[in-house]
Amino acid sequence: MALTIQTPLLHLSKADIIKQGMMLGVDYALTVSCYQADLDGKACGKCDSCRLRKEGFLAAGLADPTRYR
Repeated sequence: MALTIQTPLLHLSKADIIKQGMMLGVDYALTVSCYQADLDGKACGKCDSCRLRKEGFLAAGLADPTRYR
């Protein structure tokens, strides 16, 4: 039996991943990418993950629904 690893997002930009998620009905308001989110799920807005997320939504031309502190 062979092991197969599939990586469909590997070569997509963050904007393309966000757009694909939107087409699939992902509610990004329910997701958190932050490394340091607080107990209420609010993102710091400063870590690398927050920065990449903000840039991805901007490049996709979509509003970022993330709740930042």
